[in-house]
Amino acid sequence: MDFKSVQRLFPSEDGNKPQQAAFLNYIGNLIENIDSLKDPEKSTLGNIQDKNNDFYKELIENTYTPQSGIGMDQVVQELVNLSKGSPYQTRNYVTNSIPVASMAGIIGQLTTALLNSNSLWDVYGPAATEAEVRVISMMSKIVGYDYTTSWGYTTWGGQGAVFNGLRLAIVKQFPNSNEEGIPNNLYCFASENAHYSLLKSVEATGIGSKHLITVKAGADHSMDLDDLKCKLEGVIQKGGIPVYIVATTGVTDSFGIDDVKAVKEITAELEKKYQLKPIHIHADSAMGGFYSFFREYDFANNPLQFEENVLVSLEKINERMQHIHLADSCCFDFHKLGQNPYNASLYLVKNGQDFGLLDLEEFDTPYVGNRGYGSYHTGYTLECSRMGSAVSIYASLLAFGVEGYQQLLANYVRVNLAFREKLVNKIPRISITNNETIGPITNFRLYENKANWDFEISGRATSEEIDKINVLNNQLFEILGKNREGVFFGDTKKQCLVDVSNSRNRQPIYAAKFFSISPYTTIEHLDHIVEAVDSAIKELEEIKNEVLI
Repeated sequence: MDFKSVQRLFPSEDGNKPQQAAFLNYIGNLIENIDSLKDPEKSTLGNIQDKNNDFYKELIENTYTPQSGIGMDQVVQELVNLSKGSPYQTRNYVTNSIPVASMAGIIGQLTTALLNSNSLWDVYGPAATEAEVRVISMMSKIVGYDYTTSWGYTTWGGQGAVFNGLRLAIVKQFPNSNEEGIPNNLYCFASENAHYSLLKSVEATGIGSKHLITVKAGADHSMDLDDLKCKLEGVIQKGGIPVYIVATTGVTDSFGIDDVKAVKEITAELEKKYQLKPIHIHADSAMGGFYSFFREYDFANNPLQFEENVLVSLEKINERMQHIHLADSCCFDFHKLGQNPYNASLYLVKNGQDFGLLDLEEFDTPYVGNRGYGSYHTGYTLECSRMGSAVSIYASLLAFGVEGYQQLLANYVRVNLAFREKLVNKIPRISITNNETIGPITNFRLYENKANWDFEISGRATSEEIDKINVLNNQLFEILGKNREGVFFGDTKKQCLVDVSNSRNRQPIYAAKFFSISPYTTIEHLDHIVEAVDSAIKELEEIKNEVLI
């Protein structure tokens, strides 16, 4: 390969038509070939490939870097081959929160790639930094922060927001901790249903997992406020210092919504009683926070004419979501309900001046920022190189607007309400295990003879009885997973924890999961999806009968 051939692997520097046409042709071929794999009756691009350990072993042994390159047409074909069997968010894709990315989001990410913007400094990434400032302002206003004092940045997912919230929580109470290290008596709190991001964060910051206090959750899968208060006081009275509480506003598995307002009231009371510094509250709104788009919706007049049951459910969600602004920080994973490509997360802080506690000195960043040319320098972020994902977020916010997101989010509620009704009517042996919460998620649990969730959630079942039904549901998971090419369901081995009658230990609940994440999943498709559950149960019964024979 000569140097001229190498140059032709790049977009043009002058916008000449031949190179532009070649580039567009590669993109067009990629889209055309991936589109040819789509089937709205399936949840994958073509057939699923069996990728066991031997498959990856063979890849390792037989993959080499070509000596001279293989040509862009062949590269495109290799990318198409990689795409075969991948999940695709058709109407039958109802597993976890990996969305079909909108055209606006994809074009925004393409813009980021073409400009190759680094959000670290506006001299290097003016498009990325301008978009970041714009989306900080837009989402601060949506959530109810004072946009003149709030601040934020795009980061590596809800995990990044939880971790950076903890960094900020520590340094707010202990301004010298970055130089001197952290005290050994710091504690963090979160619901037992919270995402494991906080567990990883307390380990990474050196607080230690034994200093993460889990709070019981109630029947609605939100944090038990009495238990929170009790555990906070227990830590304080033993000399511990609460620094961080994660209130989950839209639990990943069940969409339980912690009461941020009540959490704030509890911390204010204990701060006054024990003369504590303010405890940082982070609203983990990575998924559920998008329902903040209804914060100013006129529920009385219902301008978008949502059906009564949908409207009631949206208003119930809004009762909790409208208080996110009371949290010291929050986040939005646009690669979830924002319908953006990965990775696009926005971390917001109520008091933007707090970032000054984390910022590096000018001397420590000698080659970026702090010049007379350029005024946006993000030395307070953990990352140095930051993908300009705000461009994609900005494109989506412009394209959807408030009403577009309201329509999309309302449809997820509409579909889940109808799915629950159809499922339990068709299969009485199934219970909805998150019936007190509504949103894009339905958890359902199969029983041997009749639905028995009320018995389990009340704490009257034994651990052995719970385990037996968990085994049954795990068997169902395997069949649903095997058949995912048709309808792709989710599942979880810890949807929640419940009390049992013969042990002090709370037991995990296994449940299958219907997660409406595609705009193409509408009510008319639900009969087919329910039938897929019914067929999987019949397949399970046939296997059990064969074993008995």
